[in-house]
Amino acid sequence: MLYTAYEATHAAIGPLRMAANVTRRFYRSPVNPVVEWPQSKAIAAACDVFERVTRRYGKPEWGIEATTIDGHTVPVSIEAAATHPFCTLLRFRREASAMPKGRGPDPRVLIVAPLSGHYATLLRGTVQAMLPEHEVYITDWHDARTVPIGEGRFGLEDYTDYIIDFLRFLGPDTHVLGVCQPGPAVLAATSVMAAANDPCQPASITLMGSPVDTRKSPTVPNELATSRPLEWFETNVVSLVPWPNPGMMRRVYPGFMQLTGFMTMNLDRHMDAHLQLFRHLITGDGESADAHRKFYDEYNSVLDLTADFYLETIKVVFQDHDLPDGRMRHRGELVQPQAIRRTALMTVEGEKDDISGIGQTQAAHALCTSIPAERRRLLVQPKVGHYGIFNGRRWREEIQPQVRDFIRANPALAPA
Repeated sequence: MLYTAYEATHAAIGPLRMAANVTRRFYRSPVNPVVEWPQSKAIAAACDVFERVTRRYGKPEWGIEATTIDGHTVPVSIEAAATHPFCTLLRFRREASAMPKGRGPDPRVLIVAPLSGHYATLLRGTVQAMLPEHEVYITDWHDARTVPIGEGRFGLEDYTDYIIDFLRFLGPDTHVLGVCQPGPAVLAATSVMAAANDPCQPASITLMGSPVDTRKSPTVPNELATSRPLEWFETNVVSLVPWPNPGMMRRVYPGFMQLTGFMTMNLDRHMDAHLQLFRHLITGDGESADAHRKFYDEYNSVLDLTADFYLETIKVVFQDHDLPDGRMRHRGELVQPQAIRRTALMTVEGEKDDISGIGQTQAAHALCTSIPAERRRLLVQPKVGHYGIFNGRRWREEIQPQVRDFIRANPALAPA
């Protein structure tokens, strides 16, 4: 009912959004004799803000068309390397004919994007920084409301299976970058492959701001996940996808509810940001207004999660702590991080991370007891929050170079 009410409300305010667009254009028209009046600018700005806060944001474009390698501009094309019902493995193919002469092969990296509300495009900056020196692939998770119910369920074990499948598809000597939420699943997938002596187990895994053990330096999201029993989440936040979406009747944690949660965590900051947008539009500060639009076009773009995946993640990762306590199972078999021997491990944390606190990602080192010390790396980046771990200037200039060096220092080891 909640999802249906949301869809009905969105449809009901459609005429108001249309009226706001018409009004905005009228008061900004160059042929309008009162276009420069302060009142006209205020009305147009108010209509602009109203339209943006009531809009439904679609999946953003990657916008990556080229990269720079050794001073050469190399075109980049994005292609589907493999497709599953709930995820597409994307490859950022660098044009071979434009590559600098004499350059050897670059390491192959699988970036496992988080499935926690936003699209994989949130890692656009991560991809851009890795492209000049790596063959980059990324998991592009699908919006659950677009997946027909006939495709079956998708839970945490299925998510882990997808990672294993993609690693086998890419083959030996693949490095994994798990950003935020995928950390436990990446560790579980690597453990399963190591226990089976799979030849395609990753050469290295780098976990960034991941909730491996959320009992360490718990944050507000961690506390929210444990403040109520699992049944409360199932009753209050799970809905059925309504008609006419392709995934109608699928149980999901809707994207609009996730966005509401994101917003309320820092409501004052978001309200102030929109107030500032209103002021920028009145004063004609186009650069600041464009920066606001660019950020919120990405931030407001959310997807639905399957209820199975969402509830299992809440229970296994945030409430029961199955992985750090040695109880996590995958397809009936115990997940054993101590089986990992051939895969190097790096963890990255931000000093000011308010999503995954200090120590939560580092916990992976205590679990992977069979990895030699020389094939480990632990990085705590000063003055960086959660988003800054994988995007922005500090990521590009300080964190990514260390990840790059770690990958190159740890190629795949020969099978025992």
